[in-house]
This record gives sequence, structure tokens and C-alpha cells, in this order.
Amino acid sequence: MNNQYLTIKELTENVGGKVTPRMVRHYHTLGLMPPAQRSSGNYRLYTQQDAQRLGRIVALKEQGFQLSHIQQLLKNDPDLESNSTLMIHLQKQYQSVIDQISRLRQTAAALEGVLGRDQHCQANVLAQLKRLDVETEDGKRQLEQLWQNLDAAVSSHPEAFTESLQHLLPDLSMRSEIEIDLLISLVLACGDVSIVNFVRMSHDAIAAARHALVAQCPIIGDVKSVIATLDQTRLAHLKCQITTTLINDPHVTDVVEAERAFWQSKTLQNIEPQSVLVIGYAPSVLMSVCEAVEQQHIQPALIIGMPIGFSHAPAAKRRLMRSGVPYITIDRTLGGGLLAAVTLNALARSVIEKPNCHCYLKSNEANDLIYGG
Repeated sequence: MNNQYLTIKELTENVGGKVTPRMVRHYHTLGLMPPAQRSSGNYRLYTQQDAQRLGRIVALKEQGFQLSHIQQLLKNDPDLESNSTLMIHLQKQYQSVIDQISRLRQTAAALEGVLGRDQHCQANVLAQLKRLDVETEDGKRQLEQLWQNLDAAVSSHPEAFTESLQHLLPDLSMRSEIEIDLLISLVLACGDVSIVNFVRMSHDAIAAARHALVAQCPIIGDVKSVIATLDQTRLAHLKCQITTTLINDPHVTDVVEAERAFWQSKTLQNIEPQSVLVIGYAPSVLMSVCEAVEQQHIQPALIIGMPIGFSHAPAAKRRLMRSGVPYITIDRTLGGGLLAAVTLNALARSVIEKPNCHCYLKSNEANDLIYGG
């Protein structure tokens, strides 16, 4: 056999074993992969060009694209009308995904309505749900009445957040005590338990944060509203000075203004060494900070990077995760100034309330597995 060719097994190994020979044959049937050459024994033979194409298919599939759209994306067709048609298809796919998310969120809300209540209420809900015949109009009215009765009962006692979270949070046994406190703070700040699955931090983030706060590090935010949300009392107790903002314009109040204001200047204020940066608005700020880190112009102790955006923010966060500096971020488009501030506030609280806790050092290896750090 000519060494320039790959067998189907070698082809799948070439893309990290992320597809099987059976999947490759399926891609041939769909037209995603071109017909393969054949050996004298009628085995499929592949070139490096085939391997590159399969690699692109795998990468796009991992990003969530459907196979029908991948086929169109891989066509070498510069025709504008074809591209416009593809954009329409992608928009329809996006709306379909959003509809699915909405339905799943509705299901999650119903489950939270049961799991998020105390044990006495849970037993009452389950007992009544079992008796309902929701296929009838009367059953639907009974279901609505059940939720109304439960809603009316909440005025008799405060919400038991700790008990609720025990039922709703995923398994966090591999996380350190301090990390769990941080994740719970983020959940309570946004009211969405699923955010736990999107928080990303370097294996040394907690250690770096605690060391910096104990060393009375400077705190720098991207805009005034982020600084205003920081726990001034605890940071003052730690003697950490809130020095400046990266966008020095008090009139900036939202992400659109923050992005525009920074894009016009594209200049970073002076950033002191070993400072903690809290970025919750403009993705361009985080991108510029990462560039400055890569060029060794600045040496922050920790970057909390949680800007909002639909293309630039995810790119900035990925760059942050590659920068080598300790970081805490929220994957993809999620984030915001409140969550960035809550992150630092939780870290400051843990330093004061648990100064001798070193559980995070033992969990570094586990974090490498969780985050790939």
C-alpha cells in the first residue's frame, strides 16, 4: 500500500478518535465526505486532504452545527445568494435551538418548583401530583390550583436556600469548599443553577486570589458600575485599595456604551503589578488586557473576565483561558458586571471567614480534570 494513503482506521485516529469508521461511512452516504479511492482489496483509502476535511467536520459538529449545515458550509461556493440562503437556514436552526432551550427551561422550572421546596412541601406536592388527571380540563384546573396554594403558603416562612440547593446543584464533591461557596454565590446572584456548568477557572485561580488579597492587592474594574458593586467593607478590611477603572467614564452604564467607549480609545489605564482585574462589561477590554499580558506589559495576579457579547466576548474568554494568567470566567456569552463583582466578593469573604482553609490546594488536581487546566 502506498504510504501517502490512510486506511479508514488511520483516518479516524488522525482526528483524535473522535469519530468511528462507521460514522465516516455515514458521512460518505450523506455526501459530507467525497468518495474514497479503493485498494486492490477494495478497502477505502484516504489522503491528507480527506483527513483535513474530516477534521473540519468534527470541529463544526463539536460546535453544535447540524450535519446538513456543515455540508453547506464546506461547499466551495462563493455565490452570494447561496451564502444568504445558508444564513437563513442557520438563523432558523438558532431559533429552533432557542425554542428547545425554552421548553427545557420550562421543564427545569417545573422541577425546581418541586425540588426547590422544603421536605414537607415536597411531600405535599408529590402526593397531589400523583392524584392529578391532567388529561382532563378539571385536572388542569387542579394543577393550577395546586401551584396557587403552594405560592400562597410561601408567606409563612422564609425561603430555605441551603436546602433547595442541596436538591438542585450537580455533584460538587470534587470541588474545594471555597470553590463551592463561590459557585453557590454565582447561582444565587443570577437565580440559574445551570451557571455552575459554565464557570471556568484556572487550577491556581483560588490560590492566586487568596494570596493577592492577603497581600493587599490593588483592585481594578472595567467600569464604575462594577466597582460600585464590590464589597467595599470587606475589601477595606483586607486593605485592598480600589484604584481605578479601565474605562474612566462615569457616564458608561451598559455594555454597549462600554464597548464603544473603549473601542474609541483602545488604551489601557496604568495597571499595577499583581493587581486583580474585574472585567464585567466590554469584551474589547478583556481582549486588550490579554494582549498586554501576552506581551508582558502587565502582570496581574488574577483576571476575573466576564464580559457580555455574542462573538467578541466568547473569543476574549478563550484568549483569557490561553493566556497563562490565573483566571475565573464564565464560558460563552454569559457574564456581566454583577457576576464579576460577586466573584471577587465571594473570594474576599472566604479570605476573612476562612483564613486558615487550604482545601483549594488539595483540589488543584481535581480542577485540572474538570477544567482541563
